Amino acid sequence: MNCVTGAKRGATACVILMTFGVALFASTVASKAQEQSYFIGVGAVTTAPIGWSEFCIEYAPECDTGPSMPRDVVLSTRAWAELKRINAAVNSKIKPMTDMDHWGVVERWNYPDDGYGDCEDYALEKRRLLIQAGWPREALLMTVVRDQNGNGHAVLTAKTDHGEYILDNQTGDILLWSDTGYRFVKRQSQSDPNVWVSLGEPRAAPATASSR
Repeated sequence: MNCVTGAKRGATACVILMTFGVALFASTVASKAQEQSYFIGVGAVTTAPIGWSEFCIEYAPECDTGPSMPRDVVLSTRAWAELKRINAAVNSKIKPMTDMDHWGVVERWNYPDDGYGDCEDYALEKRRLLIQAGWPREALLMTVVRDQNGNGHAVLTAKTDHGEYILDNQTGDILLWSDTGYRFVKRQSQSDPNVWVSLGEPRAAPATASSR
């Protein structure tokens, strides 16, 4: 903005215009920051967790998929209610048990069909039930995080046009990813569940909205 010092009226108008410009800029920055918090930054392709690789051996048909277009869910009132219902049902139905106690191994990803499981088993079950309910696979992403103590943890990310929400066996609340307090490490790619991508800083990503 080019402001030239002149008469008192001109100077006053210039100050008003500058004040308006600063306020508009601040409002735009605040809006952009809020938008950025809805979506996490996606980085380079990385290695899949060993648990997922072994899961694909045991459940081969579920991993025998090709690349597809990314799809985000339109977060309607009905979709939100369904997300909450399935999250609560799995959290209440499954009894927590470590892989060592359950299977005698340090790490194993499995459907909790016997009623027991650890974090990734909860997430896999929620993913399975949501897909059965009609949610697109491309919007339901197995995700690896670090908790506040630095421990590895697995959750399910539901990608929606209103942001990326986390389904977690550690809490009954479904939170926006940026409200969880976790450090996000990696997750499945939207375009291919057998490809995993690293996660980083938040970004403003346009949602590829898709009705269910």
